[in-house]
Amino acid sequence: MIDKDILKKIKLVVFDLDGTLVNDQNQIGEETKSLIKELSALGVQFSIATGRLLSAVTDHADELGIKIPLITLDGTLIQRHPGEKSIFESHLPKKYVLRALKLADKYLVQAALCHDKAIYYTEENALFPKLMDKFGAKYQQVFSYDNYLDETLEVIMVSDYKENVKHISNKMSFPYTFGIRTAFYKSSGQGGNYYVEVRKMGCSKGDGLKRLLKHLKIKIKETVVVGDWYNDKSLFENDSLKVAMENAVPELKRMADLVLKKNNNEDGTADFLRMLLQAKK
Repeated sequence: MIDKDILKKIKLVVFDLDGTLVNDQNQIGEETKSLIKELSALGVQFSIATGRLLSAVTDHADELGIKIPLITLDGTLIQRHPGEKSIFESHLPKKYVLRALKLADKYLVQAALCHDKAIYYTEENALFPKLMDKFGAKYQQVFSYDNYLDETLEVIMVSDYKENVKHISNKMSFPYTFGIRTAFYKSSGQGGNYYVEVRKMGCSKGDGLKRLLKHLKIKIKETVVVGDWYNDKSLFENDSLKVAMENAVPELKRMADLVLKKNNNEDGTADFLRMLLQAKK
């Protein structure tokens, strides 16, 4: 149990999305929605820190009445709505976007460019939306990538040829590039597909949280973070109040100040919010 005096000082709650705030059907629990409304009336602010693109998060934020910026694409973009002024953006250098597209073309790999508004793909990469499931993201086919090179947050490439994708991942890493981070992995739900994601270094959910707190002028000890997965680890590496879901990975549970007894399919976040509301009242 967390001391009520600590809970009384909380001004901000930041949720991970998948596996935490939403269930496996991408829905937020009714009790959680009700409690967030009550807490918002008492001055508590809420945000989301997710690996999803901004365009795949705004509907949830609108549903909860969230007005402050959202931490999206694991800290690469901190913004409320596509097209609005951001408090942080991390665009890939144009030369590395071009390098990634050239390698994708050479090794017959499907490629697409992630922006705040949508994931853009060309006719030559028309299979991409079927091969890559970016939960809730908007896809848009364009004639050419030429007009979308300068504001790319992430390049994603996919193929069922493991060695081709792995080779591209290596060619997009040091010493061929500088300040770039790549992630090579196998799909968990798309059969035998393999992916490589290319982003600029210096971005994580934890970095995004620090930037958001500076923007809001809120202290880390006045903040709660709630998560379940490995990419939430950086959110937990600070002096915030850390809450892990019942379905969280063991590493995150060990770092948590509180481990909930319910998972994301049982509206587990409501148990903590109820505790917070009682302390605030």
